[in-house]
Amino acid sequence: MAGIAVIGAGMGALTAAARLAVAGHRVTVYERTGTYGGAVRRFEREGFGFDTGPGLLPLPAVYRDLFVKTGKEPLEACVELVQVDPSARHLFADGTEVSLPNASRAGVVSALDEALGAQAGQRWGDFLVRAREAWDRTRRPLLEEPLWPNWSVLADNEPYPAVPHKRLLRTRRAGTLAEVGAWELRDPRLAALLEGHALAYGLDPRVTPASAAVLPYLEHAFGTWYVRGGMRELARAVYERCLARRVEFVFDAEVARILEKDGRAAGVELAGGTLAEADFVVAPGSVSAGPGGVAHGPGSVAGGPGSIAGGPGRGEGEIAPQQGLPSRLTVLLALRGARPEGAAHRTVVHTADREAELESLFGTTPSVPAQPTVTVLRPDDARLAPDGDHESVTLSAVVPAGAAIRDEHVEALLAAAERAVPGLRDRVLWREVRTPADVERETGAAGGAVPAPALAAAGGRLLHPANSTGLQGLFTVGGWSHPGGGLPHAGMSGALVSGLIVEGPEFRGSQ
Repeated sequence: MAGIAVIGAGMGALTAAARLAVAGHRVTVYERTGTYGGAVRRFEREGFGFDTGPGLLPLPAVYRDLFVKTGKEPLEACVELVQVDPSARHLFADGTEVSLPNASRAGVVSALDEALGAQAGQRWGDFLVRAREAWDRTRRPLLEEPLWPNWSVLADNEPYPAVPHKRLLRTRRAGTLAEVGAWELRDPRLAALLEGHALAYGLDPRVTPASAAVLPYLEHAFGTWYVRGGMRELARAVYERCLARRVEFVFDAEVARILEKDGRAAGVELAGGTLAEADFVVAPGSVSAGPGGVAHGPGSVAGGPGSIAGGPGRGEGEIAPQQGLPSRLTVLLALRGARPEGAAHRTVVHTADREAELESLFGTTPSVPAQPTVTVLRPDDARLAPDGDHESVTLSAVVPAGAAIRDEHVEALLAAAERAVPGLRDRVLWREVRTPADVERETGAAGGAVPAPALAAAGGRLLHPANSTGLQGLFTVGGWSHPGGGLPHAGMSGALVSGLIVEGPEFRGSQ
């Protein structure tokens, strides 16, 4: 039995802690804030409740596996999972709209044909078949296995089987998501549908590899799910599973330094000077060990797999840290009036000028887009409103990390959302604005940056540093380490770290 210190109580850390405790280890979690869950938080006021982080759950099998492996009660005994249908309603710049059924290829094809014209659905359906091939090629090495020293295989090979396309007397294949949209989907609305999946994770579709096709495929194949009471209920259930497995939590305890002895991690030192010895340390991927203690912020675990920032500079073949990181602007709306029967849980209002939006977000001087793509969440959940005569609605858009939010930025979200919720402004009782500074305060990520999932190809630019590090006994977990950001990926990260500690370097992932 080993003593394990876990820094932070984000979702990846919680899943690792529960799995390690079940394996018989003594696990203590040190969280610098007063609660658990990382970005998975809830805001409550006057009987209204809102998710301030992720609002939906793709790939719930990750958390089903966690609950099966850590106790007798399955996930469904601890939270109420609801499959969202339609998966999403999309409002395009030309005024057309489409509602896509959840996890039904035939239904999606039919809906797209009816809304966008004959053959639109077939082109999207054919794209999903190719996206499935990319998923099958990358699922295990990218998500279910530790990132090994031969990670460059993932970096150099594009797994998406792009269709040959004749362009300027040459035959070419799409290498980016934007090229897939332009050359294979051949409809600006289908391209917006595709690119919106990348943009939702703060990725620029103009340079994001075609392998990002796995993002819409993941949603299509495994469905979109909601946790009744809000996604914070999932965090609560995982936290309570940790408590049931005798994980100890120390809140309001900031770690100042990772202790090192004889070339391996030996515990942590808290900001007040308290020392806590441990045989292993599990830290967020945004924490680096080196002279001077612990540094926080995205990209601070620099270098490639097996290295830790604070040591030698990156060498040839090592993963470079991401640049131009995104954050989120979220507006929580308490509305008078009941939620209309049949209203879509999620509506995506696409920008009227995608190129201007992308240039604002990812150009040389990132700024908040004047006309952003806005996601509107309207959960059919009585637990989030004081009574049936009120409704809670959440608006969100991607903004640059560290962006200063002004009133006109909030008004732009409201203007877009009125397309999805007619008469919205007249129904507002009050609103709460959540900025990148709020994200930074709650997660510790510099500028409130939000990590994207790991993706293959693009020279490894969208891979994340490995969970094992250059300091023996120190492992990283969560969105800033392998396999990247998102609720499912956080759960996978925790499973990988627990496997590496319990089984050692020979661990090859779950079977």
